[in-house]
Amino acid sequence: MEAAASSSSRSSAVGTVNWGTATLVGVFAGLLYGGSREASASVQGCRVMLKMGSTTDKREQYRLMRDAMEKRFIRVAKGSLVGGVRLGMFTATFFGIQNLLIENRGVHDVFNIAGAGSATAAAFGLILPGSMMWRARNVLVGSVLGAGICFPLGWIQLKLAEKANLEIANSKPSSDLTEEKGNQSRVGAAIDRLGASLKK
Repeated sequence: MEAAASSSSRSSAVGTVNWGTATLVGVFAGLLYGGSREASASVQGCRVMLKMGSTTDKREQYRLMRDAMEKRFIRVAKGSLVGGVRLGMFTATFFGIQNLLIENRGVHDVFNIAGAGSATAAAFGLILPGSMMWRARNVLVGSVLGAGICFPLGWIQLKLAEKANLEIANSKPSSDLTEEKGNQSRVGAAIDRLGASLKK
């Protein structure tokens, strides 16, 4: 009975995001962002062009070009992996804490989102390198900034989710509703017939 109540409260929570899906989206977004940032920051091409201009040997030019492309590929791949891991961990932590708060409080509101943002920013401020005073400052600043940024964003997200659910409910044609009721009555009649035949 308690499990059924918790599952119904979880399904009725507006704007709840699946933890696994959000983590995967975060990982892929981090991969794209990290790779594109490293690709745009790479200045190996200019250096190679300068070196290629200083030699007339074709083999040396090809070797320089190949080395530059290998280094650029390794740099972009490393940037992609690091970006994917970082953003994936951040997303997984945020939505994990948010879902934990929803489970414990039994309601999904803007305070869950603000609390998850504050706790996530504080946790990532704690793991940054530096002295204990510097980490304590990062935790304090991260928790305040996380709550301050996530509170209005969470409010907007919940309002948009409520509006979308209302639009979906209003856009359902009445013919679909009557058809669903007809299907339910047919299923109910079939179950009643089966029950009556089993009693005989």
